[in-house]
Amino acid sequence: MPYLLLQTVLVPLAAAMVVMLTRSRKGFLFGGITIASLFYTMVLLVIAGFRLYTEGHIFEQYVVGPDVSLNLLADGLSLPVGLIINLICIALACYSLHYVEHRIDIIYPEADEQTRSLYFKRFFFLYLFFPAGFMGVAFSTNLIAIYLFLELLTIIPLYFIMAQFGYSDYITRYKVALMCLFWGVAGATLFLIGIVLGYTQIGSFEIADLPKLAGRPQTFWVALLILTGLGTKLAIIPLHVWMPWVHAEHPTCIAGLLAIYANIAAYVAVRVLILPLTADMQVFSLPLMILAMVTMVYGGFLTLAQTDAKRFCACSTISQISYSVFGIAAMNQVGVQGGMFYFLSHILGKAILFSTAGILVYTVETRDMRKMGGLWHKMPLTAILWFVAALILSALPPTSGFVGKWFFFTGAFQKVQSDPFGLVLVVAAVLSTLITLIYTFLAGIRIFFGPLKSNPGDHPINDPPLTMSIPLLVLAFIAFALGLFPQPILKLLSTALISL
Repeated sequence: MPYLLLQTVLVPLAAAMVVMLTRSRKGFLFGGITIASLFYTMVLLVIAGFRLYTEGHIFEQYVVGPDVSLNLLADGLSLPVGLIINLICIALACYSLHYVEHRIDIIYPEADEQTRSLYFKRFFFLYLFFPAGFMGVAFSTNLIAIYLFLELLTIIPLYFIMAQFGYSDYITRYKVALMCLFWGVAGATLFLIGIVLGYTQIGSFEIADLPKLAGRPQTFWVALLILTGLGTKLAIIPLHVWMPWVHAEHPTCIAGLLAIYANIAAYVAVRVLILPLTADMQVFSLPLMILAMVTMVYGGFLTLAQTDAKRFCACSTISQISYSVFGIAAMNQVGVQGGMFYFLSHILGKAILFSTAGILVYTVETRDMRKMGGLWHKMPLTAILWFVAALILSALPPTSGFVGKWFFFTGAFQKVQSDPFGLVLVVAAVLSTLITLIYTFLAGIRIFFGPLKSNPGDHPINDPPLTMSIPLLVLAFIAFALGLFPQPILKLLSTALISL
């Protein structure tokens, strides 16, 4: 099929234009267009996967001007990222159908049918920029293209969706949206300065040319600027302050995509820095591992202190992202392989956890977990989803999280086996995983067991529509399938990481 990778970027953008130009009073129609386009891109990605196993990689070049081209590459690293992200985008688009309707009812209760349809249109128009941007980041081989896809196609829709569909009052929504924009632009600017500095040394923005930077005096500063820019998105201490506010304010379906936005920076770090500049990056290995370990622990205890369901999920993300960072910071094949596998596992688990929290807010009409309790008998399916997410994020077998942590901790031990301080660091990181187990299951017990605290009144408490729960069950199935049969993904990753 021609233009295979290009279509994964352009089809969502074309669908966004169709959504914008379609005139209908049926809000669900815009969701249907969104879901159909993403199913089509999933077919494209599956086809790419079959080709990858026979051809080794897929490369597409599109000349857009003199000395300017858009180059796209699908290999063992980028394709698993694209596949899992697209699956999550489909699931959250299905979930959004009823969830957005609920948000519109709450925020704009006086809106007539035509106005409600307009809000649906705005939401799904903006939503489609996320899969387009993520596919662009996953497959682009040009640093400027990665910058544009990561920022223009994600930051802008994040801002407008939060401003229009956030949880707080009008003023607070815009304040938090501006915070999101500020931190996004700050991180992007540092990333851009770094790649421009690299360009002054080698005269190219292509990732394939980055090995030319190896051993140069300016390489340290290029790497530091890029890492700091990406660290802002990864919410590594002390660049984490935006995460609880922004995650908690977004509609729950978008909070799941925001987790992808933060996590995908780990993939960019591997693609842009660790693979082409392995030797030069070793100086950052131990400092990154230390920062990641501190962030794990801090984020874990911060999560334990939360009573707001959405802030609980947001603070958990701070801790969980750091596990991927810890893995890739080992900068050996096993560590990076595990870190990337855990990245995929985390975004699956976090999409389920955030969405389940959204179901609780949707049904119980409160974000305060202290006001919840005894919901197991009223919402058994929702309870199952919460504890499944807890299993994935706690990295218990047979989930994908267990496989990811097993590999990256193995890589970390290999890295520091002759360093007593490093060994203590890795052991501390392993023990920190208990914090995740504690806060996810304690919160689940508080919400779903004990006496029923919520007063339903005229609003019955029960499981949500199937369009909200079934997509999450599919994501849970995938997470368990990857835990039981990880070899296809691990094999793909190993082919891309063979140089480490």
